[in-house]
Amino acid sequence: MQAVSSLPPEERLPLIERARRLVLGGAPEGTPAPVEHFILKSWQRCLQRGYSPDSPVAFDAVPAAAMRRVHDASQPLRSAARPVIERLARAIAGTRYFAILTDATGVVVDVEGEIDRQDRRATALARIGVDLSETAVGTTAIGAALTELQPVWLHRGEHFFRDTGMYTCAGAPVFGPDGRCAGMLDLTGIDVAERPQLRHLADASARAIGNRLVQALPHALALWINWPGGVGNHEQDGLICLDSEGVVTGCNPTARQILGIVPSGTTAQARLHASDLFAMPWPMLFDAARRGTRPVDVPLWSGFQVQAVAMLSGPCDADNTGAPGVARLPLRDLEHSLIRQAVQQARGNVAEAARTLGISRATVYRKLGVRQPPAADKS
Repeated sequence: MQAVSSLPPEERLPLIERARRLVLGGAPEGTPAPVEHFILKSWQRCLQRGYSPDSPVAFDAVPAAAMRRVHDASQPLRSAARPVIERLARAIAGTRYFAILTDATGVVVDVEGEIDRQDRRATALARIGVDLSETAVGTTAIGAALTELQPVWLHRGEHFFRDTGMYTCAGAPVFGPDGRCAGMLDLTGIDVAERPQLRHLADASARAIGNRLVQALPHALALWINWPGGVGNHEQDGLICLDSEGVVTGCNPTARQILGIVPSGTTAQARLHASDLFAMPWPMLFDAARRGTRPVDVPLWSGFQVQAVAMLSGPCDADNTGAPGVARLPLRDLEHSLIRQAVQQARGNVAEAARTLGISRATVYRKLGVRQPPAADKS
């Protein structure tokens, strides 16, 4: 059955109501319904919780003590998001939509836009501290985005409760530097015409917030990466930041996809180093930044090649050429990186790496701080 979202606006509402009768009216589980799969799953979760579509929705705020914890924990998210949602509010001015920012649990931490303070339907949810999670208010773009971890669009009756049937919402998750969901951005209108393009706007704005979260962490170098010919559009580019020793401080979801980085929250992951990702001496990335912002080709250990724009960040000293804004790399770190790179290029064969570098195997082991294996080991 064709999903409702792909149909012309004039056909939307009757089919949404049909879907509600099928699913919420007690049709057997598995009955085809003309709604997106994520909406169907959310409706079913609400039913499993014992909710009735006709029950009133209270839009309760979380307790004061919990809100203080939310406020403190969300400070980096709010700081990163504020300039973005201010620009976003200007972009949607006159559309009767407004922006809501929540933390990863669905609690509102910021709002922005043309909110009708005389309309209780607006003030009920557009206030800091209110819980807009699926558990609290049923199916919404907020709950769906936080569950599905992808941009979503909901129109009127696609919300679970009839009390929320006047809202139309776009939502997109915001990802933090560690790859985990840090919150979500929602664009909501009340009794408004459908504007599905707002899903793209919400997604683009959420990506911008995520990039600002990555860049807010202390770092020495920011790398914007993409496949050859694609770098230069920050909305679509991967972003990975390094400290002065080449350690990864954070990256956005696109960089994780390109580089095959698993979010740190899902595995016991040691500190990731640039030499684990890029098949080249990592100080060359800093050299590229010194030369300007033209894209450079960067090989990956996977055999693929990406393009990168390297930009120095934060307070940096001048190097011995007197050029301003250049991070000074200790000679010891440069030496360590080059030796480690040679070993990786030799696929772990220390003897081959030593020959390439013109040093002994013992020196390689000593410089890397690794115990040399017994003499019988010829690797």
